[in-house]
Amino acid sequence: MASSTHALPGLRERLGSAVFSRVAGPAGPENRARIHGTPGPRWFGPDRPIRAVHGDASMFIGGLRALLLQSLHPLAMAAVEAHSGYRGDPWGRLQRTSTFLAVTTYGTADDAQQAVDRVRAVHSTVRGTTPSGEVYHAADPHLLGWVHVAEVESFLLAHKRYGAQPLDAAGYDGYVADAARVAEALGVVDPPHDRGELDAHLRAYRGELRPTPEAREAARFILLHPPLPWAARPPYALLAANAVAALPRWARTALDLPALPGFAESCVTPTGRALTAAIRWAMAPSRPAA
Repeated sequence: MASSTHALPGLRERLGSAVFSRVAGPAGPENRARIHGTPGPRWFGPDRPIRAVHGDASMFIGGLRALLLQSLHPLAMAAVEAHSGYRGDPWGRLQRTSTFLAVTTYGTADDAQQAVDRVRAVHSTVRGTTPSGEVYHAADPHLLGWVHVAEVESFLLAHKRYGAQPLDAAGYDGYVADAARVAEALGVVDPPHDRGELDAHLRAYRGELRPTPEAREAARFILLHPPLPWAARPPYALLAANAVAALPRWARTALDLPALPGFAESCVTPTGRALTAAIRWAMAPSRPAA
């Protein structure tokens, strides 16, 4: 009994460290200390909904869903295909994204603004032409608006379905409003500030969305060929299955993703809840022994 009691904290520490290193990268501990330990005003106080949503393990599923949904805008997908290097350095891309979210959500106002300025500088250089001849520019406010609303809806939906402590209606409206603060800093014009506006923005983009070969190839890479050791692939497959199940049916059809029978689909969500609970347990701060 005693050995089991001592083994659990060790197991949790190993699992938590493995997940954190993948998501945050080699500079993760240093960045975490700076983000949370630097004194100064923040964009968001400790009671703001964005802190609850972005600090929950449901973000793993929400992030995968967001990537799949975002790929259905042909201009956004063309920019990712040509400039992001997601195949050659997928973990680096994830680590940069997670660090940006952490800094803007929890960091000082000065650090948050510097992170936004760096992203805007990168966006200003990302431009090109799609295979069909359409011109794209990553700094285009309309295109940034699509990336934003697809991400916010995905994080919100995942938190409602898999979060440890789902928010009430006012809390989720507050989350959309908090996220709008970051979107405006990035150059989005008139982002949604509540769930009603979020739904309206998503409907407005619907006519621009269509599958491309690049989007379908990206979905296959994300879902079927993750750069992970074999031992990590079964839990990743559960995360991916829940991300797919959380997509609207039209998006699954557009990406040629398999449709699950009703009973099978109803069984997916409990696996997502169990897996996010396990991740949450593994990444919880260690408590000193009694």
